[in-house]
Amino acid sequence: MKRLLQSPWVSSILGLVLFLATMIAVWRPRALPPEEPMLESKTRHNGPSWAFFNPEMDLLMSELKQQKEALAAKEKSLNELAERLRTERSELNQLTQVVQQAQTEFDQNVTRVREQETSNLKKLAKMYSTMSPEGAAAVFKAMDDASVVKVLTFMRETETAPVLEAMARQSEADAKRVAGISERLRLSIAEVKKAPAS
Repeated sequence: MKRLLQSPWVSSILGLVLFLATMIAVWRPRALPPEEPMLESKTRHNGPSWAFFNPEMDLLMSELKQQKEALAAKEKSLNELAERLRTERSELNQLTQVVQQAQTEFDQNVTRVREQETSNLKKLAKMYSTMSPEGAAAVFKAMDDASVVKVLTFMRETETAPVLEAMARQSEADAKRVAGISERLRLSIAEVKKAPAS
């Protein structure tokens, strides 16, 4: 019996019988809808066959028209936005060029001012180095620390040491000031040595 059930012929026949039973169970003849009496006004129309009245078609046409108008309005607003963006981009490019030009001029002016300041500081350093240490110390005492450091940067060590010594001898507060100036001078010289030669 087991062998008979495993036979391909038996399974094929069984499949065919099940298929036919399913088709018979599922297949039913469709009932036709009852015929409505046709109204003469629907079937009769004057004019060509394509000229007829269909309310659904009119509704679809009005919806399409509204959508077309909405799309046209959106396209117009997008075009206006694109034009505004082009204008703003153009203005932004012009402003960027103006800023770059101003930055270039500023950099040139800064370089020129630094060169002039360097030249002036060298002249001052030369002048203070010709003075007596006590005279230079008196002048430095009246100046702020940053200015003193700038001038001392351009003086030789042999000229700087006597001036700082004369400043430190005046009072204990001046000695502390000389210590601060010395530290700032050391840092300033280290920065000058690190800076690339231009």
